[in-house]
Amino acid sequence: MGPPRLEDGRELWRITRETKILDLNSPYSYVLWCRDFADTSVVARGENGVRGFITGFNRPQEPETLFVWQVAVDERWRGRSLASRMLGYLAGSGCRFIEATVTPDNLASDRLFTAFARDRGADLERRPLLGEELFPLDHQAEVLYRIGPLDQQAPIRRQLK
Repeated sequence: MGPPRLEDGRELWRITRETKILDLNSPYSYVLWCRDFADTSVVARGENGVRGFITGFNRPQEPETLFVWQVAVDERWRGRSLASRMLGYLAGSGCRFIEATVTPDNLASDRLFTAFARDRGADLERRPLLGEELFPLDHQAEVLYRIGPLDQQAPIRRQLK
């Protein structure tokens, strides 16, 4: 697990396309993301290539807030807590807050961010951010998830099942 490299861009694009849920950006944008936002993004790699990724950036108006742009895990690697581990990797970089927007039908992201906040004993605020009238086509509203403040020294609490 580590920062993305330029050559990872095509795999980020492929994995995003295959989710059929995430908004697919141009292949060019994923390559540039790997160059310009490598410090605030993460790729999980295995012997057969990229298994998953999170792209993010520090908000210019709030530098201690990491905004998560996309979270995607290759279908073969889902159900193994990979997204949660990648998010933990990024949270360990010193950010105090994590933000993301989630559409109401994206249950996987809702579960990820809810569990992440719970396991770290952090607050999770959900509020409407972007209404569907702002988007072309049939795009759902985006709800802002804001987690924090994150205590970098706090132990991670896991629920026993």
